[in-house]
Amino acid sequence: MFAKVKEIEERYNELENALGQPEIIRDQKAYQTYAKERSILVPIIVSFRKLKSIQDEIASNQSLLSDPDPEIRHLAKEEIEALGVSLSKIERNLKILLIPKDPNDDKNILLEIRAGTGGEEAALFAADLFRMYSRYAEVKGWKTEILGKHITGIGGLKEIIILVEGEMVFSRLKYESGAHRVQRVPETETQGRIHTSAVTVAVLLEAEEIDVEINPEDLRIDVYRSSGPGGQHVNKTASAVRITHFPSGLVVTCQDEKSQHKNKAKAMKVLRSRLLDLETAQQQSKISEERRTMVGSGDRSERIRTYNFPQGRVTDHRLGLTLYKLETLLQGELDLVIEPLITHFQTTALKKAGGN
Repeated sequence: MFAKVKEIEERYNELENALGQPEIIRDQKAYQTYAKERSILVPIIVSFRKLKSIQDEIASNQSLLSDPDPEIRHLAKEEIEALGVSLSKIERNLKILLIPKDPNDDKNILLEIRAGTGGEEAALFAADLFRMYSRYAEVKGWKTEILGKHITGIGGLKEIIILVEGEMVFSRLKYESGAHRVQRVPETETQGRIHTSAVTVAVLLEAEEIDVEINPEDLRIDVYRSSGPGGQHVNKTASAVRITHFPSGLVVTCQDEKSQHKNKAKAMKVLRSRLLDLETAQQQSKISEERRTMVGSGDRSERIRTYNFPQGRVTDHRLGLTLYKLETLLQGELDLVIEPLITHFQTTALKKAGGN
């Protein structure tokens, strides 16, 4: 571990020196590249230097263990024990910082929320999850844009696709893929019975054109008149777009914008991300075991969390974690479950790397 940190420290010093060079300061692209790499190394360097400082303090106190004054020996022993606890914590933190990072952690995502079993009740809960993720994004200072949605008659969502942009978006939301189960009494239930419904969430990396090559000849693009809420514009012009990708069989539609060109651009963004997700799924053997553990088998029907309204309870089944803070979570305090998930997977990776 220390040999690895020494290499990192050398690279950190090289970056510090480079960022002070006039030619680098003038070249904004190079400066930003070096500055970004340096910022990634800072937590490791801070922990390493703190670790060395504590080791020096321990060595200093150990020299006092042979002091003729018994009180000094006693104080030195107590100090060594306290420093030893701090040293263990910093060593563990340093090992976690040295775990190879998911290269996609700083990427933006497309968040797809779909009502599953449960009919209208599932659609209403899909709308609840959309509000939860929107509030969480707001707390994090992320930008969201709706790329497509299908609203039901009483305000539920059969489907919604959101682009989420910001710092380390994927690193936080990659744990949300899977089936989210809700248990509550629907408003339409006259007998007061609890119903169980499900909503599926898919977290897809935002794919740029360079990530996925699409042959225009593989596409069929249909335009048609919009349907649903929209005032006088509805059914007046053929602005809605449907894109069919023949090799994969994927079909993407978008009708949210009044402009056909904007709808086409949004649909292509969704198509690229879905194709990237398919490609990733087909390369499972090349994806780290830790990543596979995070998203389960990749089956969207895999249940990851249950929201029980009568009990005000949320249970994350991957951790066996139960919290009686349902309303708080739905208000956007999603870190209540995300932080324990991050700790869990860090600990798992640390054990596999030979740490404690």
